[in-house]
Amino acid sequence: MRTHHLIATAIALVYVGSAAQADTLTDFFQQSKIDGNIRSYYFSRLYGNPAVPNQSAYALAGRLNVETAPFLGGFGVGVSFFTAHSFGANDLSGATSPDSFGALTNYPHLDATLIGPNNSINALGQAYIQYQQPWLLVRAGDQEINTPWLNNTDSRILPATYQAVYAEVTPLKDLHFYGLREFRWKSRTSTDYSRDNYYYQPGFEADTLYGSTEGVLSKSAGQGTNGTLAFGASYALDGAKAQAWYYNFYNFANMFYGDASYTLKTGTGFDPFIGAQFVREWLGNNAFSQSRVGLNYPTSPNQGNYAVDSTAYGVQIGINTPSFGRVFNNGQLFWAYNALDPHAGTLGGGAIISPYTVGVVWDPLYTSSMIRGLVETGPGHAWKVKWTQNLFNKHILFMASFARYYTYFSGVSNDTYMDLTYFPGGDLKGLSIRDRVEVSNASPQNPGPGGSNYSFIYNRVQLQYDF
Repeated sequence: MRTHHLIATAIALVYVGSAAQADTLTDFFQQSKIDGNIRSYYFSRLYGNPAVPNQSAYALAGRLNVETAPFLGGFGVGVSFFTAHSFGANDLSGATSPDSFGALTNYPHLDATLIGPNNSINALGQAYIQYQQPWLLVRAGDQEINTPWLNNTDSRILPATYQAVYAEVTPLKDLHFYGLREFRWKSRTSTDYSRDNYYYQPGFEADTLYGSTEGVLSKSAGQGTNGTLAFGASYALDGAKAQAWYYNFYNFANMFYGDASYTLKTGTGFDPFIGAQFVREWLGNNAFSQSRVGLNYPTSPNQGNYAVDSTAYGVQIGINTPSFGRVFNNGQLFWAYNALDPHAGTLGGGAIISPYTVGVVWDPLYTSSMIRGLVETGPGHAWKVKWTQNLFNKHILFMASFARYYTYFSGVSNDTYMDLTYFPGGDLKGLSIRDRVEVSNASPQNPGPGGSNYSFIYNRVQLQYDF
């Protein structure tokens, strides 16, 4: 029996037992928390290159979260059920490359990042036991995790979840210490937990893993990863914030990450801010050297060199703006810069190895866009400008950005992004209607998603109701 099934059984037993110890069964259920959401997403990829077929995907999904009231001095349990369905609406025609577990890995007309080739996904997304006090949280089991480089990557129909032990200690207000031991994960298009990540091809441990184009490790690449060990700390004081993390992505990379920011409170509503970040990675013997495979760049650097060695840094400067009547509410404008140094004779020429965000662009680098960043394009530098504005008493949220990438092995490219979300409020509180569009343009040296000198347009229409 799978590990998470055992956890679910244990949680059910604890739930019943704890309810019996409450003052009344009614009180216990009233103090428990039940929430979730319903999502309807339609994605389309439009390629300017006539030789590349356009792609699309639709899915309707829901998630139900239950967290019990505390019992026995701070214990609690939580369960989340995830379900997603395409209702046969997606075009799976022309599929090629059958793999060993009966799926197909290449669907020319399908945006497989949304729900994969599945007609449905039904999964126990979370099933955990926790102990919580004002200064301590310890959680064990299947759970969502949100740290800078290991998180839920929640830009698709379902989030990613992890089998892990997570701890957070708060000895002082706004001072937090974190500890994490992750063993396996369930990606956004998977039905079960596996010992892989986005560097593996679909089919490892029969995992229907879709959503990244970075899969270079075959289905027979060893025994998989043993997960991640991580420690972190964060602190906030007035307008200053800082955090530092160490990650050991077993058999992939060791990483140190830190960032800090300061916002000057002027009392006028116009509050300037500045931020900086730093990444350092290293590891000689790793899954890439053991399998003798490199990374996929248009110009593949340093073939035969697989040691991880990367250094990146970034700066950000901007201003938060106040409200002006009913129309213009709080906003933000910033400019950011990131650089990823080249390291000759190393994996990807100095690439950042990010097992749980690569290809899905959910990393914390300032210049990452909706569809790519320096993690995906490799060593180089990038800049980005972004404007965020709340409108009409915050019923509308508008975002627009432009990013440009200058890379050693992926050429020069740029991404233009626009994002509009409507929140009806009132009787429809919890409903949001969102349209996200990004236009990507590549140079002749960088084929990009649509090929050399062709534009690529990614449109995501997202309806969500939170309850």
